Amino acid sequence: MLISQILDDAETIRVVARNGGGKTKVINGARSVYSLAMEAARTGTGLEALIERKGYGETVDLDAAYKRGRLVSPINHPDPAHLHLTGTGLTHLGSAATRDSMHKKLSEGGEEELTDSMKMFRMGLEGGKPAKGEVGVQPEWFYKGNGTMAVAPGAPLVSPAFAQDGGEEPEIAGIYVIGDDGAPFRVGFTLSNEFSDHVTERVNYLFLAHSKLRNASFGPEILIGDLPADVRGSSRIWRDGKLLWEKPFLSGEANMSHTIANLEHHHFKYSAFRQPGDVHVHMFGTATLSFADGIRTEAGDVFEIEAKDFGLPLRNPLEIEKPVKVTVKAL
Repeated sequence: MLISQILDDAETIRVVARNGGGKTKVINGARSVYSLAMEAARTGTGLEALIERKGYGETVDLDAAYKRGRLVSPINHPDPAHLHLTGTGLTHLGSAATRDSMHKKLSEGGEEELTDSMKMFRMGLEGGKPAKGEVGVQPEWFYKGNGTMAVAPGAPLVSPAFAQDGGEEPEIAGIYVIGDDGAPFRVGFTLSNEFSDHVTERVNYLFLAHSKLRNASFGPEILIGDLPADVRGSSRIWRDGKLLWEKPFLSGEANMSHTIANLEHHHFKYSAFRQPGDVHVHMFGTATLSFADGIRTEAGDVFEIEAKDFGLPLRNPLEIEKPVKVTVKAL
């Protein structure tokens, strides 16, 4: 089942759902995906079972709503400060060339010649998929911001005026709510664009935290249920209506050096991320970047990410923010 959120003509959120190639219908009595998820958590009811119990109303044309700019992020929080955008890196196997390069360094020089990134990558290869019930090695982790940084499907990803780059990262994200007792519940999985500044990151790895404090977009639809083991999608950039760049991306545990359970454990092991009522959008990483192919994005470029099983593609244009002067005043 795929669920998403649209705005009706009265600017009210309507939650809609569809199964496979079936019609998209409004879920009766659902004020938001957030309220649905919290109800499921409180009642101990599976989300899909809860939706089926509520039943369906009118049919909607989701693609037409997307084109009209009526889609919003597939989950939000009444207080954006209680939605957390986070992610993990170096979690995917990447290209054969990358692995061959790492192995060559290992055989010729030993561990002392590996970069910190390659050490982290190797740790994931060796310990990111522990036996069920055990804890594996922790991944690289980063923070992107709160709900104020979340951009709806179709809306612009805004690159700060001071940024040196604004590039896409096609990823799968897990969507979570925290129950009243502090227990995390997974709502499902969705496409995401973990928009980043790769030039700044390349200057020095310690600038990674700066490079990640950017907008992110996710959706348009949430896949309820397990993440397919082998996710195959496409990442594209359109410029002036023409295809500028396209490349396949892989995700799912068959293409990762960590299990989803291991990544979830190392995020939610922190009590700060188990605060009742909060929402988490946690991105699982990628091995595909246009920046790695020498692409420099420009204002007006449109990012497009799609993958089978996840419904409509995620599209966002790039916008460059005007310079903002910030002055700190003493009280």
